[in-house]
Amino acid sequence: MSEVRCRLGGEWYHDQFSNPLLLDWLKKWLDQARERSTKGVVAYKTAYESLKACPITFTHPQQLRQLRGFGDKLCARLTDQMKKHCEQNGLAMPRRPGLSKEARASLSALTASGTANTADDTTATGGPSRKARKPKSYVPAYRSGAYALVLALSTLEEGSRTGLTKNELIEIAQDHCDSSFTAPSDTTKFYTAWNSMKTLLDKDLVYEKGRPMRRYFLTEEGWEVAKRIKQSLSSSTREPGASESTAAGSARAADVVPRAPSPAPPNEKERSPSVEPMDPPPPKPSFHNVVVDGTDDATEDGALPNFSPIRLAPGTFTVHLLLDVREVRAKTDRDYIQDELAKKGVKPIVRALEVGDVQWVAKTHDPAALTRHGAEGDEVVLDWIVERKRLDDLISSIKDGRFQEQKFRLRRAGVKNVIYVVEEISMDSTYFQKYEESVQSALASMQVVNGYFVKKTQKMDDTIRYLARMTSMLRKLYEEKPLLVIPTKVLTAQNYLPLLRHLRETQPDRDYHITYPAFASLASKSDMMTLRDVFLKMLMTTRGVTGEKALEIQKRWKTPYELVKAFEACGSGEQGLKRKREMISNGLPSMVARKKIPKAVSQKLSEVWGDTSVRNCLRFGETLQSETV
Repeated sequence: MSEVRCRLGGEWYHDQFSNPLLLDWLKKWLDQARERSTKGVVAYKTAYESLKACPITFTHPQQLRQLRGFGDKLCARLTDQMKKHCEQNGLAMPRRPGLSKEARASLSALTASGTANTADDTTATGGPSRKARKPKSYVPAYRSGAYALVLALSTLEEGSRTGLTKNELIEIAQDHCDSSFTAPSDTTKFYTAWNSMKTLLDKDLVYEKGRPMRRYFLTEEGWEVAKRIKQSLSSSTREPGASESTAAGSARAADVVPRAPSPAPPNEKERSPSVEPMDPPPPKPSFHNVVVDGTDDATEDGALPNFSPIRLAPGTFTVHLLLDVREVRAKTDRDYIQDELAKKGVKPIVRALEVGDVQWVAKTHDPAALTRHGAEGDEVVLDWIVERKRLDDLISSIKDGRFQEQKFRLRRAGVKNVIYVVEEISMDSTYFQKYEESVQSALASMQVVNGYFVKKTQKMDDTIRYLARMTSMLRKLYEEKPLLVIPTKVLTAQNYLPLLRHLRETQPDRDYHITYPAFASLASKSDMMTLRDVFLKMLMTTRGVTGEKALEIQKRWKTPYELVKAFEACGSGEQGLKRKREMISNGLPSMVARKKIPKAVSQKLSEVWGDTSVRNCLRFGETLQSETV
């Protein structure tokens, strides 16, 4: 070691010690750690003081493991440093010899004073000891915040003194991370991907300099991690189908296209953390009279209209994503979803949607193309719609009965493929366990009974990426083939669903669409709310009455007035009360499975509809109607 030192020359400060060259390197690293304010200061200082107090001359850095403060990592770094100096000065790298008897005796004496390690290997103590477990090197998770930050800092030249500010670092790192660096994935928490910077600082992979404008740099250990990441990425790109894009995308490809159609929820938005109404609500286009109500006889197949569809040739339109204006991340961050979609190449059209949270439309290049053929507007609704719900919002809708009503209204939208996105945010485990079975049952029911496609995501950022991939897929699916549009003049609120059902059964290889104004007119509650709809909604407010059960009751008793009159005919007294309780369950005896009315539900309905106040209200309404006439 002394020979190596003499040949290197230079100005030295540790000539009076036994290992001056090693002390010089340690002192240099200690000063750098102090300058960068890293946690390595304590480790370097402990090793430096331990080596200064040691009278033994070491010929190889690996021998320093016997001293306090020297571990595998520090010894390996000193070994690399010695190799570099020997190569630069044409010296032979010293071999790693064992300790002499005198050195062992000196170390034994130092052990008592605390300078040497107490868990030495056999070369130090001469006795057997357990093999120390080699600590695992830190490797950031793929596309995590730490992963993205290390890759972003590695865009600098190694040894660069400029560094990157927080804003510059976030701008580069965001493309490599699945989470946002500026907004928490959960609105109830404050953690973003930027919090990974603390982990990198604690592990001495990154250091910061400057106040108040901090700049961030990779340490030598940080550069090693960055090189390993880049090496793994480059090796994976050489393997077919294993690049960063395909490795992440292939695993998610099956999630893009639903295997089964799935409807979107109602027009009425719930007040929840994930869906908040604008205040004041924005004005929306008036499509009130675009589609007429029609008559009940139009629902029969023989009365369905004949028409020649409007044909839009490929290249005359483009597919766009419609985002409901009430889909916001928080009251103070209303543009987050549309901004993140725009970053992914999908610029959404934001408006108040009548049904669902996200839709896709084909927008014609020529604004008058549909008008010339007797239709309206310049947008055609595609057969895809998305309803987004957070897990806590889904539980709330199941508890208060809105969930069943929403599923019933989804069927009336007439859209073939409806996707139900459930964001499984973190919740209190005790609270979630109370409703876990109900949630699983509801999700299974949507898929098996209703045929909806359920997509689960962990956070809003995952939902945004899913919508971006869906938009890309739908553009490839629709923009290369012609679109067939049903003329609005043949549509009525009564024949719309029967007509779609008839077309899908008789022409399964062709898809028919309607214009967006016609769809909005049909979906708006003011246009669709008939006495039958009101009656069904009234029935479903009773706990246990699903959409299927309500439909069967409505088929037996057409209006609320008929149901109340039926209860009146049951008479009074004990026998009359018994007949009322069993009237609905006995009146629908042939119903099976989900449509069967249990006696408990029948009793609840009798308590509501057989009440005297209900009969009086209906009679008062009948009187007002006769006086008006």
